[in-house]
Amino acid sequence: MEAKEIEPAQTTTTWNRETVPEVMKIVSTKVSQRDLISLLLVSPWLYRTLTSFPPLWMALDFREMNKAGDRLIAATSLPRYQHVKQINLEFAQDIEDKHLEVLQSKCSVSLQKLESLNLNGCQKISDKGIEAITSTCSKLKVFSIYWNIRVTDIGIKHVVENCKHIVDLNLSGCKTISDKALQIIAENHQDLESLNLTRCVKLTDGGLQQILSKCSSLQSLNLYALSSLTDKTYKKISSFVIPQFDFQNLSDEGLSCIARCKNIVSLNLSWCVRVTDVGFVAIAEGCTSLEFLSLFGIVGVTDRCLEVLSRFCSNTVTTLDVNGCVGIKRRSRDELLQLFPRLRCFKVHS
Repeated sequence: MEAKEIEPAQTTTTWNRETVPEVMKIVSTKVSQRDLISLLLVSPWLYRTLTSFPPLWMALDFREMNKAGDRLIAATSLPRYQHVKQINLEFAQDIEDKHLEVLQSKCSVSLQKLESLNLNGCQKISDKGIEAITSTCSKLKVFSIYWNIRVTDIGIKHVVENCKHIVDLNLSGCKTISDKALQIIAENHQDLESLNLTRCVKLTDGGLQQILSKCSSLQSLNLYALSSLTDKTYKKISSFVIPQFDFQNLSDEGLSCIARCKNIVSLNLSWCVRVTDVGFVAIAEGCTSLEFLSLFGIVGVTDRCLEVLSRFCSNTVTTLDVNGCVGIKRRSRDELLQLFPRLRCFKVHS
């Protein structure tokens, strides 16, 4: 019996109804938000196809855009963004407290599943705006507000009390926060995994020890450009199991304490000008799983530190920045590769 021949019209219909929509959904996940919006304008059919696929509308990216506040309000008012999980406003223009207050009053439903919020460089946002936005997104896990000098301890208190599931907190450059903010964080977020306190210049040993005594789940701690911290804090750190550190103002004594953290894989010591071979040899001998290391700008280390590091970490180090280390004479690419054959990145700082 001859197989029944499929009519061309039937094949075309099946292709249009089933195959094309699935292909478009796959392709659209690879394009930018701006291009995805453009696709909606191609035809009513494509509009319906794409808007019926929720995973495409989980993120809003207004990075470096103008009129970001108005754009954000307009977007979160649309049905397709009712389940948005990620909002990026990094260095966006025209985003102020008033926009976040409108979101609180009119678009709160769209933010109930928000997990990640990036407000880096949004310098017109103050404690008032932080209170408004965090009151609507209780499921927030990642919050970043780099380079904001208007947010104070009060704003951090709103974040901590309104968002109980924070695991990643970036406060880098928030120069007005104090030890009080760290105390609030420590008391409410023992499950915190990543904390960036770069250039939070009002912090002291006392505040950081609050974090170290209670946040036992930390996996990444950035203390870069904090000249107020002393070896007293670094001695406390030695009892932690934290694989990633960024420091400054370390002495050899402090570095020797940190060397007791055996599982460190990433260590940024850029501009730790008090460090010499003595402290670094302790790191090389104690932290044998190092993969990322920056010694940028340290003039007190010599070729000896790399020789010792090579004995313990030659098969693990993939990133090593020794630029500006004038005491290290054998630091050409070929010479470093002889010591660390898996090295792939030779420059961290530009």
